[in-house]
Amino acid sequence: MNNIIEINNLSKCYVVDNTPIPVLNDVSFDIPEGQFVAVMGPSGSGKSTLLYLLGLLDHPTGGQYFLDEEETSKLDDKQLAKVRNEKIGFVFQSFNLLRRTSVFENVRIPLVYSRIPETEHKDKVKKALESVGIEKALWKKHPSQLSGGEQQRVAIARAIINGPSIVLADEPTGNLDSKSGEMVMKVLQDLNKKGHTIILVTHETSTSEYAERIIRLHDGKVESDTKVSGRRYIGEKEYSK
Repeated sequence: MNNIIEINNLSKCYVVDNTPIPVLNDVSFDIPEGQFVAVMGPSGSGKSTLLYLLGLLDHPTGGQYFLDEEETSKLDDKQLAKVRNEKIGFVFQSFNLLRRTSVFENVRIPLVYSRIPETEHKDKVKKALESVGIEKALWKKHPSQLSGGEQQRVAIARAIINGPSIVLADEPTGNLDSKSGEMVMKVLQDLNKKGHTIILVTHETSTSEYAERIIRLHDGKVESDTKVSGRRYIGEKEYSK
């Protein structure tokens, strides 16, 4: 199996009031295509910073990051934006949906910046929403009219609308009750079964157990990298609020 991600001695240091603050220190690991990985660690361990670097939303201070065998440091801003839009889907704890925009139009937004003809937008949005269990009756509603679990599933539909090979999820169940969180994890597991590489940041052990591999960070370094024993699976069931 080919590695979709390879990082070598990746580091990130911020400077605040002329004082360097290291966040990641010489982090190295590979992620094979189609793997479901959870990244864990205490607050301040660097896990969200790592996710932002993998998502090309920030630049490392040192080291190398290869995505599909291409060294990302050699890409200019336009090329980075293209890779983000075509290869990477983002899911955030706070959903990041436009409040005054319908569910349907929220999911369609990435298509506006793609090369996909507008005539194909409706069908693609329809398929994305159906794949995460959002019924048609909700498509014209605004995010505030949905439950937290429904909003997160809409956010996932938006993340996958362009068919990215990688989905990055930063604490996707952090604002949800246990039942809604389980539904979101089922969606992510279903995407993984379809071939998407999933990288999930979480502080919840129960959530990390849905992954097949857990990378633990501590003080900006990889503390452990293990396969999940007794991985949790969610059986077939209807999506609900």
